[in-house]
Order: sequence, then structure tokens, then C-alpha cells
Amino acid sequence: MYAIVETGGKQYQVEEGRYVDVELLGAEKDAKVVFDKVVMIVNGKKSKVGQPYVANAKVEGTIVKNDKAKKIIVFKQRPKKGYRKKQGHRQGFARVMINKIRTTAAKAKTETAEVAE
Repeated sequence: MYAIVETGGKQYQVEEGRYVDVELLGAEKDAKVVFDKVVMIVNGKKSKVGQPYVANAKVEGTIVKNDKAKKIIVFKQRPKKGYRKKQGHRQGFARVMINKIRTTAAKAKTETAEVAE
């Protein structure tokens, strides 16, 4: 089972028990995060596609670490003008461990179990 979620203006394919590197979320390490913009959920041969998002679907995760990516060099030059400019940049990211992909069916199943008790 996997899902496609949208965060930080990008879409990511996520699976339970795996991690994904996303744009910085502004939360500390070991904080719980919930992605509610789920674009698509695939479970075997069954799939749900949202218009634009799947209703009542959520992906829950935990921030493992906040870090920076490898440095890239931005070098600008104008030939024959003596203009040279060198800059470096390190993009920040948050590594999120995906704990649970929740759909409407899973939510209804847990609610009926609670009512039966």
C-alpha cells in the first residue's frame, strides 16, 4: 500500500515503514506530522484518486531529523566583462518516517470496533 501526498508544493510517494525527505516543516525532531493533502492511495489492485484530494484520507508520520542537503555551487560569469560571482547553497529538508496511511475504510472499521465494546 502506498499513497501520494502533496507538501511544500511537491508530490511524494510514501509507504508505511519507510522515510521520505520533504521540505522543512517548521517542527522539531520526534514531532508528529499529518499530511492531509492525499492525492492518491493504491492498495494492491484497488486505488482511489482524489479530485483534487482523497476525502478523509490522512498520512501520519514522525520527524526523524531536520538537516541540510549537499552543497551546490552557483557560478555566474559574463565573458569579456570581468564579472564573476560564486555562491553556495544548502537546501534544508525534514526526514519523515511514515507511520500510518489512513483511509475512510480504516477509520470506519476502528469506529465500529469501539462501538461493539
